[in-house]
Amino acid sequence: MIEQRARGRGREIVRLAVPAFLALVAEPMFLLADAAIVGHLGTRELAGLGIAAAVLQTIVGLCVFLAYGTTASVARRLGAGDLRGALAQGVDGLWLAVVIGLPATALGVLLTNPLVEAFGAGEETTGHAATYLRLALLGTTPLLLMLAATGVLRGLQDTRTPLVVAVVGNGLNIVLNLLLVYGVGGIDGLGIAGSAIGTVGAQVASAAALVWVVVRAARREGASLTPDRPGITAAARAAVPLVVRTLSLRAALLVTTYAVVVAGDGSATEVATHQLAFTIWTFLAFALDALAIAAQAITGRYLGAGDVVGTREVTTQMIRWGIGAGVVCGVLLAAGSPFLGLLFSDDPQVHDLLVPVLVVAALGQPVAGVVFVLDGVLIGAGDGRYLAWAGVVVLALTTPAILVTAYATHSLVWVWVTFTVAFMGGRCWLLTRRARDDAWLVTGA
Repeated sequence: MIEQRARGRGREIVRLAVPAFLALVAEPMFLLADAAIVGHLGTRELAGLGIAAAVLQTIVGLCVFLAYGTTASVARRLGAGDLRGALAQGVDGLWLAVVIGLPATALGVLLTNPLVEAFGAGEETTGHAATYLRLALLGTTPLLLMLAATGVLRGLQDTRTPLVVAVVGNGLNIVLNLLLVYGVGGIDGLGIAGSAIGTVGAQVASAAALVWVVVRAARREGASLTPDRPGITAAARAAVPLVVRTLSLRAALLVTTYAVVVAGDGSATEVATHQLAFTIWTFLAFALDALAIAAQAITGRYLGAGDVVGTREVTTQMIRWGIGAGVVCGVLLAAGSPFLGLLFSDDPQVHDLLVPVLVVAALGQPVAGVVFVLDGVLIGAGDGRYLAWAGVVVLALTTPAILVTAYATHSLVWVWVTFTVAFMGGRCWLLTRRARDDAWLVTGA
């Protein structure tokens, strides 16, 4: 019986995690497609796109709580047998996205010039960045609606619909970009402005599709579609700890890059190698984050149903899966380390330096697997306050350790060793410690 339950949970994890992973991989394709198309306009246009993309990714990264928090709250009500309440909670999340998105758009458009000028690029590059960013910011609200609607569907244990929408949306984005950037027939293209317009169009279509799925389900169950001020306020209040968590984690990553650029050797070789290693590390994080998404949905549902024993069992199982996924990612990364540099750079020095850095990253993957899974479990349990506190503590420990290492060794490899031990190891210790106690096992809707 125990083995049957374990196999059943394993199938459920796969059913949720695989589409989630594919959707996560599809998300960066919006900007990658833009980069591939805009890159043929010229180097300055591509550099302008890079500056604008950095601003946009920061906004979206800070608002990821719209997906995570909504997943947990919707899954809890679903587990409690209250589908109508789950959808009402999801609708509140959609309204919160609108409440945040509209003023953020207006503020972003007003501050476009100061934001891009802060990067200190040349006048022409800054002009292209401002053109793209001012138009792309019009897609802020659709992007946030996509996050919130995706969170609702994940909470309803549906990760396939967001995947389908992501794939179709990316295809539409490519078509619109090609037509609007380069023109068609006798119609001239709009250059980098056309890329921004095409991307916003694809985002609007994707958001409309996801919101339509949620609204249709809400209507079917009789859930209200009108703004519910207490519900929106509660969703916003619950989001604050997740914002703190995200800020602290992003700050730790920025500290690492700062250490490489300023405190370390600062050579172009080390900076380029660090960027490549971080890009590869981020891609592998998508695989582990897919397990975290499954953990959010499953944990929320189990606790909503009042099943503490089942929550413990599935958490243990997902930790094993996280370790296993980390081992697989680590072996693949270590085995591919001598060859991955060839895909991104023609510089032999970068190739040589990238190998030991990737080996260090590979050794940390099993720990990362545990971290991602437990992060998802605690988000699904609504334990945002602990995650915020843990993030701040890890940032406080990571910052001096990485900076001291960089100044003392001037070695990119040792910076990555410290990052792996202090950042990933610290998070693993704090999250494992929390998972052992019962404070987060709060049941009910």
